Amino acid sequence: MASISVSFSSSFISSPIPQDKCKILHTPNPNPILRLIRCGIAAPASKASSSSSSIAKKRHWKEGEFPGISETSLPESRRRTPIKNVKKKLDRKLKAKAWVNTVTETLSDRIDKKQWLQALEVFDMLREQPFYEPKEGTYMKLIVLLGRSGQPQRAHQLFNTMVEEGCEPTSELYTALLAAYCRSNLIDEAFCILNEMKNLPLCQPDVYTYSTLIKACVDASKFELVELLYEEMDERSITPNTVTQNIVLSGYGKVGKFDQMEKVLSNMLESTTCKPDVWTMNTIISIFGNKGQIDTMERWYEKFRNFGIEPETRTFNILIGAYGKKRMYDKMSSVMEYMRKLQFPWTTSTYNNVIEAFAAVGDATNMEYTFNQMRAEGMKADNKTFCCLINGYANAGLFHKVISSVRLAKKFEVPENTTFYNAIISACAKAEDLIEMERVFNRMKDNQCQPDDTTYSVMVEAYRKEGMNDKIYYLEQEKQTTTMISDDEKSEEAN
Repeated sequence: MASISVSFSSSFISSPIPQDKCKILHTPNPNPILRLIRCGIAAPASKASSSSSSIAKKRHWKEGEFPGISETSLPESRRRTPIKNVKKKLDRKLKAKAWVNTVTETLSDRIDKKQWLQALEVFDMLREQPFYEPKEGTYMKLIVLLGRSGQPQRAHQLFNTMVEEGCEPTSELYTALLAAYCRSNLIDEAFCILNEMKNLPLCQPDVYTYSTLIKACVDASKFELVELLYEEMDERSITPNTVTQNIVLSGYGKVGKFDQMEKVLSNMLESTTCKPDVWTMNTIISIFGNKGQIDTMERWYEKFRNFGIEPETRTFNILIGAYGKKRMYDKMSSVMEYMRKLQFPWTTSTYNNVIEAFAAVGDATNMEYTFNQMRAEGMKADNKTFCCLINGYANAGLFHKVISSVRLAKKFEVPENTTFYNAIISACAKAEDLIEMERVFNRMKDNQCQPDDTTYSVMVEAYRKEGMNDKIYYLEQEKQTTTMISDDEKSEEAN
């Protein structure tokens, strides 16, 4: 492999890195890794003056009483409520308020951690209190959370509860509910929400509503519905914005409809309201970069620069990823050096793209060096980082390091999703360790992680190599059963 020149000096350095500091990744780095040590110096706590004396207050009479008059000396009709009872009531109110504040903080924490079931349980506790009135913002956060968690039916139930309790729905809340169905690819149900909005004068759909639905149609490759939605927007005098156009651009590009893609882009260039932006640039170069059409990607990059659109960190990461997949390490290195020169920080995505490039060819040495430098610079490794490491070690035949990577991922509390398990299953298949492969597969299901087509295809191929046709048969039966259950669940949610 050709030598790879990539500078791994600290991203905390603000000045551009001189060219003579670039190191060859194929040789051990003679210089120690730069480390940034942050020392927190706490200011000494101020001490209260020992000479300060408390001034005793002169007590004239009990609070709530008049001089010379006792509560018991008054007629029963004129007697006041004893102050201790008032204090008890105030204490109870303060305690209740403190409890509500604590539970509200817990609810916010559950939402932030995307724990939808626990969030609903906490919310139900709050709603049972007579002094708690949930606000529109709380319902919005919960509906969005349920939508992102694949629970559109629960989101709809919560929406109905909100309306029953007297909280007026808004266009934003309806759009959040529509988005919940869109995320689960329940497009028909999403259209029902759209029609319901159109019948409510105060909840009319806006450009964000249509953009959300258009994205769902694009992801499902239902471009005929996209055209209908565009026509409806025009009839309602709703102008598509740049986000809407970028969504459609991406959809056309992914399915190879480049003529339609260029048509949309031409309309954007002629428009005065939705001009192309850096996301447009990123969308186009990502499409051609993922397809390995490097020359076309570079031409479009230059075109957008000529339009006056400046690149951002994500733009450079897309270029690095495209060059890495084609093993064009010189250009990959040049982009990284250019980022340093312009003082663009290297991000987790930057390192992931480099690690992925080395992992694809089983270059464990450079992959490890990149990962270690990533950690030295304080970058947090994510799910993709460890998937790339596992694939790289498997491609290099270093299966003992696959195990250590899995343990390290657990130590870092990296989420174990389907992609993560697929990487481990694929590594086991390459090692021809079918027993461990089956253990990982069972653990995947025990952790409520749904196997996908990649999971089954990798396992079927591993069994086929060993001539284990009975295993293939049972696995295919399980796949069909899982698909049927999934379809039934979707039908239940639709109803």
